[in-house]
Parts: sequence; C-alpha cells; structure tokens
Amino acid sequence: MKARLHPALASMAMAITLALAGCASIAPDTHPLPKRDIASAELSAGIKLAQEGWPEAQWWTAYHDDQLNAIVKQALAGGPSLDVAAAHIGSARATLSRTLADLGLESALYANANRQRYSGTGLFPAPIGGSWFTTETLRLDLHYNFDWWGKNRAQVAAAVGELNVGRAAYAEAEQALAASITQSYFRLQGAWARLANTEQLAATQAALVQDKAKRIARGLANADEQRAAEAELSLIRKQQAQLTSDIAHEREALRALAGADNTALATLKPVALTATPHKLPARLGLELLARRPDLQAARWQVEASLSKIDAAKAAFYPDINLTGSIGLDTIKVENLLQAASRTAYLGPTLTLPLFDSRRLDAQLDGARTNRNERIAEYNQTIVAAVREVAQGGAQLQGIEQQITQQTAATAAARAQLASAQARLDHGLANNSSLLTARQALLKQQDADLYLQQVQLLAEVALTNALGGGYHEQAPLATASQ
Repeated sequence: MKARLHPALASMAMAITLALAGCASIAPDTHPLPKRDIASAELSAGIKLAQEGWPEAQWWTAYHDDQLNAIVKQALAGGPSLDVAAAHIGSARATLSRTLADLGLESALYANANRQRYSGTGLFPAPIGGSWFTTETLRLDLHYNFDWWGKNRAQVAAAVGELNVGRAAYAEAEQALAASITQSYFRLQGAWARLANTEQLAATQAALVQDKAKRIARGLANADEQRAAEAELSLIRKQQAQLTSDIAHEREALRALAGADNTALATLKPVALTATPHKLPARLGLELLARRPDLQAARWQVEASLSKIDAAKAAFYPDINLTGSIGLDTIKVENLLQAASRTAYLGPTLTLPLFDSRRLDAQLDGARTNRNERIAEYNQTIVAAVREVAQGGAQLQGIEQQITQQTAATAAARAQLASAQARLDHGLANNSSLLTARQALLKQQDADLYLQQVQLLAEVALTNALGGGYHEQAPLATASQ
C-alpha cells in the first residue's frame, strides 16, 4: 500500500518544485572594473611647502577680513547655487521614502456600496433572480512582504547611498561657493590696490611729461623724449581703465555668488590683504578621501550601484508574500455589523520569474554596467583630486620663489629712488631722474601687488583642492536615520 501525502503538503511540494524550476540562472560577472586604491595616492617628493597640515573648517576666517566673512556667511545661508544641491537631497529623500514603503506590512481600508438587479433568467433563481439588492462591503486588506532574498533591502540600501551622495554633493557645493567668493573678493581687492598704485604712477608719469616739456623749452631735450613719455602715460591710463572695469566685474560676480540684489555690497571698501601661512599635508592617502566631498560623493555612488546589483540578482528568485483581509459584507445594511457578516481571507502569494531570464539578464547587465561607470568616475575623480593638490602645491612653490625675487627688485628700486633723492638734494641730479626712479618703484610695487593677488588665489585653490576643511560626516547607515 502506498502512502499518500496530505493535499496541503502535496501543494507545498509542488510549489517548491515550481519555485526552484522558475529560478533563472544568474550570469557571472565577467567584466568588473577595479577601484583605484587611494591609499597609495601621494605627491611627488619635490612638492613641499613650509608648513604641513590640512585646511581648517571656515578657512576663510583666517584672513581676518570682516567684509569677506560677512559675504561668505550670507552666501552659505541661502546662495542660489546651494538650492540646486538641496533639491537633489530632497529628491533622494523622496526616493528613499518610496522604497521604504515596499518593506514590511501594507494595509488598506476598502469600503463599497452598490445597488444591483439580478437577472430573472440568469444564474440565480428567484427570489434573488429578478430582484434588486444593495450590497455593502467594509474590508481591511493586509499584505506582508517577507523580502526573502533581500531585494527590497538592497533597494533601500541603494536609496540610502544616493542620499549620502546628495549630502556630500551639498558639502562640495558649499566649499566651491566659499572658494569662488573668496577668490572673487581677492581679485576685487587686488584690483583696488593696483588701481590706487596706478593712479600714483599716472601722476608721476604726467609730471615726467611736464618735465620733458620744460626741458625741451630750454633746449635740454628733444620732442621724441616727450612723445615717448606721453605714449607711456597713455598706456598707464589704459591700465587704469582696465582695472576700473575689473572692479565692476568682480563686484557683480560677488553679488551673484552671494545671491544679493543690486543694492547689496555697496559699502565694500578697499582693505589691505595679507597671505596666511598655507599648508600642504606630507601624505594624502585615505585622508584625502575623507576630506574631499566630491570623492565621498563618488564613493557613495559606487556603493549605491553595488546595492542595485544585489537587487537585480534577487529578482531572479521566486517571491513569496502573505496577503490577508478581514471585513464585513452583507446585502442588507441593517446586518452589516452582525457577526454573521464577517469575512476573512489569508493566503500566500507566489511570484515566479518563469521564462523571464532575458529581461532579468538585461536588468542585471545594466546594473553592472552602471557600477562600472560609477567606478570609472570614482577612479577619475581620485586622479583629478591628486593632480589638483599637486598642481596647487607646485604653483605656490613657484609663486614663493617669484615673490623672493620680486622683493629684491622692489628693494633695489626703493634704494635707487633714495639715491636719486639724495643726489637731487645735493644738486647732483635733476627732477627728471627723481621722477624716473619713482616711476620704476611704482612699477615694481604694481608687480608686488599682482604677485600678492596671484598668491592669494593660489592659496584658495589649494585649500579647495584639499577639501576646504570638510571632514566626512557620519553617513546615513540605515533608512531610519
């Protein structure tokens, strides 16, 4: 005598057999792209600055300029460029909320009432057939997703990763905004300082033109010397016009960066600028990853793409969920709340990916391709970050050497002016020699101011390349945070 399985067990065995048969095979990952090892990222041995270290948070305050601090504070409080980054965070949070809705227990309340006449010659005989009835239904539907293979959890992890991308991108936008404002402010102050020096140079050159005219009148010089002096004066006035234009340009740039109206920044005034002791870390490595928000964003994009691969793999397996409902149903409204009107339903739902391997393979291949794109972008971002730091350090090294030579040239011009003044006082030189020496000193001072501006801009560029004082915040590890 053969033993027979209970019908429920037989049904379950058949369901398991179908589930196993319905599992499509997962193609192997044959072309994974390796991530670049940032731990080995280092600068060339020849790139060194006097001090070692990383930028501090709110690094712009180290310049002790109240005007600059106020502009940066205003911009970070609500600059237009930050609105875009904030909107991306909002979109990522909305995506996460939608993904979380697929987890756990879902519930819905259903209520319905309708009046219907049943056919007198149809399925139901009299007294139902040929009569009108009103049906009332009140039901609570429940659906529980067990997420056996972790598909939904992987989708949530991907959404959390995208949210972390948005947070890092917002920090990157903040640092870029602060750097752009500071550089624009330094260009404005540099143009003001050079314009003031150029005005002195123009006055000196005008005096030299008058001196040439007097010497020509006395027969001590020829007209060509005066024409040359006048041509030089025209070039100086051209430089004045250019600096005036630069000042207007940078003021408008500051207004736009700070999100201010056309009446803002009217009280800005020239102030003396000083360079701060710039720093360059002796080693980069993993520290650069923690301090560059763009690297953090690229890393989280890779993490999110890996979670999407996990979700695509889980789609190859059967999905078993539990659905149930409880409620009340009656054809007479006065009987709706009676115990006899109760209804109940509970049953599993089995979803099999039968004959769907091509679509699933395409989804998985797309997820893997997306991962390779994110890894390629991450690797490129690492290379670009190290290059920016190296170029910034090398540039500051070169500027420091130029400043050393320029300082010597300015000192020589100042000594020459003092010598010309002494010889004039003793009647050994004329006024033209003194004006020429003063003109030479003013030109060297203009070169000083230009190099100072270039140094300040290079300092800000290096600070931004080192992450601008950013340090990785505690990332969102779970959806509940």
